Amino acid sequence: MAKTAKRALATGAVGAAITGAFLLPAAPASAQPITIPGVGTFDVPDTVQIPQGLPGIELPGAPPFVAPQKTAGELALDAALSKVGSPYVYGAAGPNAFDCSGLVKWSYAEAGVELPRTSGAQLSAGTAVSMDELQPGDMISFYGGGHSGLYAGDGNVVHASTSGQPVKVAPISSMPVSGARRF
Repeated sequence: MAKTAKRALATGAVGAAITGAFLLPAAPASAQPITIPGVGTFDVPDTVQIPQGLPGIELPGAPPFVAPQKTAGELALDAALSKVGSPYVYGAAGPNAFDCSGLVKWSYAEAGVELPRTSGAQLSAGTAVSMDELQPGDMISFYGGGHSGLYAGDGNVVHASTSGQPVKVAPISSMPVSGARRF
C-alpha cells in the first residue's frame, strides 16, 4: 500500500476512534478488538447505540421528526416582506406595485387566504386581536380604518404607506392604531 494511502487510512481510523469516543457509549464487554497497523488496537462494539432525537435519523419506536409549519399570517408576512421596496400606486394590488390594502390582500392571497379589498373592509373581517397579543402577519389598521399593514414583529409593521414612498417596514407607533385582526 502506498505511503499516502496508509496515512489516509490511519488518519481516518484515528478520526473515527476519536469521534466514537465522544459520541458513542463505552464499548460493552462483547466488543471485538481491531488492530490497524501503525495506529493501534481498538475495541469495536458489536452494536452501536444512536442517541434519540437526532433530526433525519428515524429509530424504531421513536416519533418521526416533523418540521414546524408556518401559519397563514406568517406566510402572508413573508410575502409582504418580499415586496419591500416595491412602488406605492393607489388602487394597485400587486404583484409589482401596491396600495396599503392591496399589499395586505395580495400577501394573504399568497398564503391561500382571500381577504376584502379595502382597508375598512379588512378591519371588519377576521378576528379582533388586542395589541398586546399581536403575532407576525396580523393585520393592523390605522387612521380609523383608512390604512392597513401587516405586523412584522418587534413593534413594526410592513405597509405600502403613501405616494412616492415604497413598501417599507416602519414602527407601529409612527401612526395612530385603530385595531388589529387575525385571519
